[in-house]
Amino acid sequence: MWNMSFTPPAIIEATELSRLPDTLRLPRASAWAAANKPGHVVDSFLEGPVFDAQGRIYVTDIPHGRILCLDGGGDWHVVAQTGGWPNGLARHTDGSLWIADYRLGILRCEPDSGRIDTVLGHRNSESFKGVNDLVFDKAGRLYFTDQGQTGLHDPSGRVYRYDCANGRLDLLVANAPSPNGIALDEQAGVLYVAVTRANQVWRAPLLGDGSLSKMGAFQTFFGSSGPDGLALAPRSGLLVAHASLGGAFLLDARGNITHFLRSPGGQTVTNIAVTPDASAVLMTESASGTLLQAQLPQP
Repeated sequence: MWNMSFTPPAIIEATELSRLPDTLRLPRASAWAAANKPGHVVDSFLEGPVFDAQGRIYVTDIPHGRILCLDGGGDWHVVAQTGGWPNGLARHTDGSLWIADYRLGILRCEPDSGRIDTVLGHRNSESFKGVNDLVFDKAGRLYFTDQGQTGLHDPSGRVYRYDCANGRLDLLVANAPSPNGIALDEQAGVLYVAVTRANQVWRAPLLGDGSLSKMGAFQTFFGSSGPDGLALAPRSGLLVAHASLGGAFLLDARGNITHFLRSPGGQTVTNIAVTPDASAVLMTESASGTLLQAQLPQP
């Protein structure tokens, strides 16, 4: 059942915004491809789209450890190399890019210089399972998922909150089967987590002391993969990129699926970001190394 009106979601056709040029593709073997796409040579796998104040788009290229930028003129260039497997990106208020790097932890990148610094490489001397995505709250605290290779066979994925001011790291969730995308609705006091291998989006109220309460399944999907990146949409909506169904779903505040933003080609829509003017969304079709765009429905 899609929604309480018992109707299929309205289809919004996405279009191609830009494709990673061949000059920046790296058609060579990688340890990431050997582990995640065995038998395939992966020249790029784009995720983590984020806009800066000038409207430039930054994305990660996981298998080749790169942070890439698409500027306002439509040109691509390499910003930095982490030496790991960068996945999610979040923009700090100081203009830096914070990176969830599967192998290296939480990193910080100065986009102008490409300098990379480690913020959190471990927790209490224990390595992370493999961090995936991250989001800042208005107070500057960082929420991030630690996915690793967890799933229904091993529901031990984690969600953390890091207070950048005092260095405190709190474990909020320790039993998620593949926590992936993460979004924070501070107005409603709600945290959303895409739990890929359960094919669900989980929702939890945030209490006044910062802890979670009564986390539950907000919406359940299907498919060979599951929900990946999340983003808040205008009017209390939630955008859910699905990594095997060829698009992204728009949910209202009650979890009803109202719209489906359909990829024009390629099923691996992994991450999503709302444009600065909140009129449209940007999606990564990771397998083809393509950025897609789609208009959001008007009220």
